[in-house]
Amino acid sequence: MLFRIDARPGRVATWTLSWILFAAGIVLYFHASGIRHADNPDDKVVPSLSQLGHGISDAFLKADADEQDSPDAANVSLARRFFNSMLWTDTVASAKRFGWSMLLLIPAVILGLHMGMFPLIGSFFLRFILFFDKIIALSVLPILFIAFGIDELSKIMLIVIGVTPTIILDTFNLTTGVPPEQIVKGFTLGANDFGVTYWIVLKQILPRVLNSIRLNLKAIMLFLFAGEMIASPDGLAFRIALLRRHMGMNVIIPCVLWVALLLYLVDLTMRVMNRRLHPWFREA
Repeated sequence: MLFRIDARPGRVATWTLSWILFAAGIVLYFHASGIRHADNPDDKVVPSLSQLGHGISDAFLKADADEQDSPDAANVSLARRFFNSMLWTDTVASAKRFGWSMLLLIPAVILGLHMGMFPLIGSFFLRFILFFDKIIALSVLPILFIAFGIDELSKIMLIVIGVTPTIILDTFNLTTGVPPEQIVKGFTLGANDFGVTYWIVLKQILPRVLNSIRLNLKAIMLFLFAGEMIASPDGLAFRIALLRRHMGMNVIIPCVLWVALLLYLVDLTMRVMNRRLHPWFREA
């Protein structure tokens, strides 16, 4: 029954099965934590439930040292404490860099589309981008710091260099994969070159382009974290690197789970948006 291709679990079975691995991971974690704390009650490598609770409270409600010293720090509301917390301020800083990087992927999609539709543009860019795609983004990080300094631009450029060539080439391949009969049909119905490009081809490939960007979210965050860990005064990766020096695993683990939750929500938003914008699309 388990390995039958035609087996279709019901809604309750689907929900139950989807949470089994999460539950198993939590049980194994606290089992390992209990063993370590039995040998050493002050162990910080695998925090206990109380240590994690204290770390989550610090991350979500505790401000940086400068703001903690202010005379009104003890009188502020819970909401104010959250929006002044180190986790929230670091999330906002990382989100700004992430948002700018996502916006800069739009020109990459347009370039890949034009490369696939217009042979002269494809001939001009394709070989260079194929070569550029093989450059390891982290290897040029020192060059970016020298050229752009250690401010925001160098971190955003690192993400662009690491992810943009992949998005361009994926869009190019999707564009060239559109059946030529549909392009000819568009011309016979009176569309011009840009009409065919944007109203026939782009509309067909856009759902798969969004899926490609969605699958590169982890790579975007990887390059963002690399830039923040090396040179940044704020951000989620900066906070994790700072806590690592003090063995603050009770705060690092909630930060890592917070980043995973945020990426999951971005991924979920893109999936829902893709379904709403393209209800006809079904992944092959």
